[in-house]
Amino acid sequence: MTYDLGATARLTAECRDPGGALATADTAVLTVTLPDGTTLTPAVTETPTAGRYQADVPTTLPGRHTVRWVWTGPGWAYTDVFDVRDQAPPVILSLADAKEHLNLTDSGEDEEVRFWNGATTRAVETFTGPVVVREFSEVHQERTMPTLVLRRTPVVAVTAAQPVLAGGRTYDAADLVVDGETGLVRLASGNALRGPLRLDYRAGRPVIAENISGAARIILQHLWRTQRASGRGGLAGGSSDYSVTEPIPGLGYAIPNRAVQLLEADRLPPGVG
Repeated sequence: MTYDLGATARLTAECRDPGGALATADTAVLTVTLPDGTTLTPAVTETPTAGRYQADVPTTLPGRHTVRWVWTGPGWAYTDVFDVRDQAPPVILSLADAKEHLNLTDSGEDEEVRFWNGATTRAVETFTGPVVVREFSEVHQERTMPTLVLRRTPVVAVTAAQPVLAGGRTYDAADLVVDGETGLVRLASGNALRGPLRLDYRAGRPVIAENISGAARIILQHLWRTQRASGRGGLAGGSSDYSVTEPIPGLGYAIPNRAVQLLEADRLPPGVG
């Protein structure tokens, strides 16, 4: 389950005896481990159904949360996870645009649409680099750097260049010359940068071109259709727009031909991204 940052997650679980029957416990403890490693132990209550418990957890950090239930009496435990979205999750399409493209008019499937919309953005950005403008931070380990190249492009602006080691030099962002398309950074003075340095910067596209948003719509519809057709013998029709030629390593799905064509003008060079 995924929650928006600031929402309250209502967690539920069942306590069972060794035979598998629901059982009321002597004690019930819930421990939630947050993404930063800290823990919460919210109050747990038994619902009107004996053996079923719940707890409310306000969300304060984005990321993966681990949930650990432990009951004494019958001696039972249960572990689970839930996710919290970033305050501004990077998505190319708004929920309204995504639903319109999928011809959905009610809110019953909004959470599933949001999930696949996020997956769509990741798929597009595998080809193009960041589309939605957001913050990145990375370390460059070299001691002397006439230039350095940021790993994500297009770069909007470098906001900080700070030393990794004590006694190193901090550079004012105003003293840096940045090539947004290539990510190349150098000092305006022509001197070499002294590292190791941690650079904070914004990357993405302040204006999202129609070919990118169009490709996102095609990929979203492809993912939406294929996950619904998986148990029904595949897609009907066989449109070339939805034939698959390019698997993305690690993503577990592939990109339709038509989307690849739309993204070609913004495709990253080999080895970049």
